[in-house]
Amino acid sequence: MVVRMRHTRAHRDNRRSHHGLENPSVTVDVKSGVPHLRHRASLVTGEYRGRKVIDVTAKLDKRAKKASEKKAEGR
Repeated sequence: MVVRMRHTRAHRDNRRSHHGLENPSVTVDVKSGVPHLRHRASLVTGEYRGRKVIDVTAKLDKRAKKASEKKAEGR
């Protein structure tokens, strides 16, 4: 059977023109001045849109406790 449509380089490249990478959008936090990705909570302060959504200190404490348990287990 005959291939009816041509797939030229121009057509292919026009389609691929939308595949380019863009720089990520970064926002600076008003209170702390720490940059973070848009529409995501700040990993430093744990805040999103002025509200505390992640308890960063508890997360760090949990990670440290897990690391110390793993270190004690390895001895």
